[in-house]
Amino acid sequence: MTRSGFLFVSTMLCVGAMANPSTYSLSGRVLDESGTPLAGAYVKSVSDKNNIAVTDSEGNFSMTVSEQNASHVEVSFLGYKTETFVLKVGKGKKTISLSPDVTALEQVVVTGTRTPKVLKDVPVVTRLIVADDIKKSDATNIQDLLTEELPGLEFGYAMSQETSLTMNGLGGNAVLFLVDGERMAGETMDNVDYNRLNLDNVGRIEVVKGAASALYGANAVSGVVNIISRESSEPWTANINTRYRNENKEWRHGASVSFNAGKVNSQTNVQRTTSETVKLTSAFDTESNIHQVWGGESLNLKERLTFKPVKRLKLIARGGYFARDSKRSTYTDHYNSYSGGLKGVYDFGAGQNLEISYSYDQYDKSRYVDDVLTHNHDYSNRQHIARAIYNHPIKEHAITVGSDFMNDYLSTYHFTNNEGKSQSSADAFAQFDYNPLSWLNILASARYDYFSASKSSATTARLATMFKWTKCSIRASYSGGFRAPTLKEMYSNFDMAGIMMIYGDPSLKPEKSHNLNLAFEHYGKVDGTFGGNYSMTLMGYCNIYENRIMTAEFKGDSIREAGSIYSNEDGVKLTGVDFNAQYRSNIGLGAKVSYNYLHANNKSIESQFTQPRPHSATLRVDYDKQFCSSYGLNAALSGRYMGEPNSKMANSGAYTMWKFTLQQRISKGINVNLTVDNLFNYRPKKYYWSSAPTLGRNYSVGMSVDVDKFRKKR
Repeated sequence: MTRSGFLFVSTMLCVGAMANPSTYSLSGRVLDESGTPLAGAYVKSVSDKNNIAVTDSEGNFSMTVSEQNASHVEVSFLGYKTETFVLKVGKGKKTISLSPDVTALEQVVVTGTRTPKVLKDVPVVTRLIVADDIKKSDATNIQDLLTEELPGLEFGYAMSQETSLTMNGLGGNAVLFLVDGERMAGETMDNVDYNRLNLDNVGRIEVVKGAASALYGANAVSGVVNIISRESSEPWTANINTRYRNENKEWRHGASVSFNAGKVNSQTNVQRTTSETVKLTSAFDTESNIHQVWGGESLNLKERLTFKPVKRLKLIARGGYFARDSKRSTYTDHYNSYSGGLKGVYDFGAGQNLEISYSYDQYDKSRYVDDVLTHNHDYSNRQHIARAIYNHPIKEHAITVGSDFMNDYLSTYHFTNNEGKSQSSADAFAQFDYNPLSWLNILASARYDYFSASKSSATTARLATMFKWTKCSIRASYSGGFRAPTLKEMYSNFDMAGIMMIYGDPSLKPEKSHNLNLAFEHYGKVDGTFGGNYSMTLMGYCNIYENRIMTAEFKGDSIREAGSIYSNEDGVKLTGVDFNAQYRSNIGLGAKVSYNYLHANNKSIESQFTQPRPHSATLRVDYDKQFCSSYGLNAALSGRYMGEPNSKMANSGAYTMWKFTLQQRISKGINVNLTVDNLFNYRPKKYYWSSAPTLGRNYSVGMSVDVDKFRKKR
């Protein structure tokens, strides 16, 4: 062969090699943070923008790539952060998990309307805290998390060092806490036991500020907090986690296990915490209300079992046990709760479904002195609740109807001789979700409730409208709220440690509220080098209360000595402004800021435990980056400002606290958290009920291992 012929053949071989390069198969599965498949996600090769695969109904995808060892792919799905992954080419499916992007406003929520609806299309302003935020906060319970996320909300202490909540100027009995839509028993000192609400296996938390009694009935006067469990579609998952905090020597240990076996899904969670007493100040400090934060231990067990006997029917059984010991200097308080329930959901198709459920919740409290049970602190609250809800779509509209029946039993040291009292309540409600135009949504709800003990009834309504156009929306609503007098408020005959008597009043009227909201929302995408999504919401609100239940001075009569008595009060009016803005760039930078202004026209809403603060704000700035398949991090600086309270009862003052958190993701299965709390070493001069119970800067370190992911990676 001549030299020119050799060159010609060589050239053709090179051109042929370039025209038909070697290709390699790449397949995988795209899931959300809880393990649910994401159908319709886009998987794009970074080296070839035209090489795109779309996931099927089970989240699976397959594509051919030219890289021999590893390939960079960009994965995107509506409502989730667009992320780049490095996947090794070869046999076997690669699992990809996407994190929600709350700034995209495409997440589905249920609390505002009691039906699934995309967040940006809900006519009732709803704050969403997703699993990714919960994981990054490394919070132990709902109290730790909400303190960081929501201004206008504050946890403090009440007598016996029970945790007390203030939200939008009102106490914990005006806020309804739900777990998967179910109520909790055990309202003591006007609050449920927030330690029961640990965050193991929580998929998301939805918060609706303002009255919501037209859908949820009693106690939904100032807002609803719904804690929703996560569900995994993976064959099995297992997680173990631990955290240590130096200030109170707190250890938290937890484990979660789930599996799918055909038609059965099981999720089991256990968490145990221990802590030691922290001395804040000398007992001779007469100005401080709190001298130490008592230590103790708690155990929380949960089981959730789902069975699908046929395609359209889903049965959900759940059970839980909670135990907490609060160790004092001369005695120990024991708290126990038992919960269970069974729910059946039948899906007729096209959004039509029927849900029937029964739930049981019991909360007990007792006091031990030298390991001997005493009878001056016994408390037992038991609730049985039956419910039916039916959703029926009519083209683009929907009707929801439902009914509840609850039996509430309470035996407490607040009653004469710890006697038991009970009452039953029944209700019926209806909602019409009307969508006459693509830019207009009208939501109308009405509810009727009856209570046997007080022989009282309440009718509440809600009318919410939403106007939408490009990147903007306006929400306006009226909603009614009510709270029936509790058994404690009606029948108390309580000698409060010899200080004073507290009497109930069986003739109390239900507490009612009228809530007006007007909110403007703007959202969109940012172009350029950083890019990303942003959203901002500005909401003004006004709450007018009738027959607010409170304690008033009682001068005594021929039968009872002087003290305090539960009574109704009119003329309470709260107005305020909420502002929330958040931004997430394409390069991992994010920011979130929230502000709340509150004005109370009636100083009598204040007590030594609930002290409204006119100004409060939260701020979070973070950087999130997945450097490679085996290492990523999130570094965050978060702050909380609490203004001077409008109260003469305790001058706890304004304060600001900052926290730095570093979360490292290793090999997709290991998370290591390092936290410096109270970064700038703030310490109150005096410790009041609403003061931050801190001795200054403190540290915590935690680790979480997803055993299933770690094993797959290895």
